[in-house]
Amino acid sequence: MASRAVVVVVVILAATGAAGLGFVAGYAYRTSPANNPAAVENSTLSILGAGTLNTLFPQLARQFVNDTPNASAPTAAQMYEGSLDVTTAIASLGAKADVAAVADFRLIPHLLEPASAGFEVVFGSTPEVLVYDPSLPAFGGINSSNWAEKLVEDVGTPGNAPFGVWNASTDPNGYNEIFSLQLQGLLENGSAGTYYDTFYSGGSTSPAVPVPGKALIEKESQAATLLRTGVISAFISYRAYAVVNHLPYVGFDPTVGLAANNSSALTDYAKLSTTVLSASGGFTPVVPAPVLFAITVPRDAPNPSLGAAFLHLVLSPQGSAILGAGGAFTPIVPGWIDTPNAVPPVIAPDVTAPPAWAAPFLR
Repeated sequence: MASRAVVVVVVILAATGAAGLGFVAGYAYRTSPANNPAAVENSTLSILGAGTLNTLFPQLARQFVNDTPNASAPTAAQMYEGSLDVTTAIASLGAKADVAAVADFRLIPHLLEPASAGFEVVFGSTPEVLVYDPSLPAFGGINSSNWAEKLVEDVGTPGNAPFGVWNASTDPNGYNEIFSLQLQGLLENGSAGTYYDTFYSGGSTSPAVPVPGKALIEKESQAATLLRTGVISAFISYRAYAVVNHLPYVGFDPTVGLAANNSSALTDYAKLSTTVLSASGGFTPVVPAPVLFAITVPRDAPNPSLGAAFLHLVLSPQGSAILGAGGAFTPIVPGWIDTPNAVPPVIAPDVTAPPAWAAPFLR
């Protein structure tokens, strides 16, 4: 594997024709973790995962090595990027890994299947929350009901840093934070613009644009450092990110946090959309969905048996304990598999069909 300090800058077009998802992802992609000379077949597990997993999956990998004779999973064979970086690297760059995991359960079916993957397993949920700087007076008394009002007060205070946001065309959390703002407005007074309009303009027929001075686009991978150094005063992210980075946060109403999947929540989700750049360079809508993380063994995995064995660990009691520590994830066991006839035998006892409400999101 080339040195991780060597960065090749690429622009990827991630094409899809399903469920209104289409993306242009521009990012710095280093190299495939499976290109390490030490990645000898049937010995070294290689992982490409969503950035939120960059603490929990290495823990799982260490557990895997402890449980698997002659296996290794060195840091050099693991890479954690944005979820769209993961899918586009595999589908368009030919990156090879034994495991690929993403933060939006729609991405593997829409961007990797059937050419680059034969199945996905949904393994955990983690809602959106507001991570904030508790030293700022505006956040005094913050709770799950008034968080949006407090956030507006914070960015309206002279001298306070802006709200951190992420590019919705490249990062699933970028569109999820938009939806949380809109859903809070719907919850309070039936208007999706109540809080959204403070931080964004546009988004209906063209991509949402952050309001200068109120919202600042940054990389989610740097969010913890940006908050601690005062570059941003708050951001919306996954609860798992807040837990593993030991950041103060406040939870949302389950629908607002994209945790609910009941009929009322799904009805509210169907009222909303935001616009992202499409693979053709045009615009396409993205709709809300519950936040669910999913995993697969890519078709070109160097060691597919190791990848399948790692999935078995993820879905095991040991895996659930690691993922659920501190309330980071709510593990989903058995996992939901979208293509039962493609399930690796080792995880067949660990999976079941998705619930009926999830099926439309996977088509």
